[in-house]
Amino acid sequence: MSRNIKNFIVTIVLSALLSLVLPWWSIMIGTLLSALFIPLKKAAVFFIPFLAILLFWGVYCFMLSNANDFVLAKKISTLLKIGGDPYLLILATGVIGGLASGVSAILGKLIGALIRNQ
Repeated sequence: MSRNIKNFIVTIVLSALLSLVLPWWSIMIGTLLSALFIPLKKAAVFFIPFLAILLFWGVYCFMLSNANDFVLAKKISTLLKIGGDPYLLILATGVIGGLASGVSAILGKLIGALIRNQ
């Protein structure tokens, strides 16, 4: 199994477990740890965790919103002026989480490089 797939799976699992007991920013801890212990190369450092959390948060938000027929998602998307489209809100949520996790993974990679060089 390649490092990219391992990092993808570990990122989702750690983030899901940490999300059970910590607030939304726990995904950043999960991605930092996965990037620290399973280092990736070049742009994959950002994009693999980005896609993992985009998928995780997108599916999780869809499941939560689907349970109440997207009532709250429609109201929030109306408040945010994105046309009342709950799917666009779910996509925006996933992208925001993905950006946070991608930056966190870069930090984890840099911390790992710093530790290994000393």
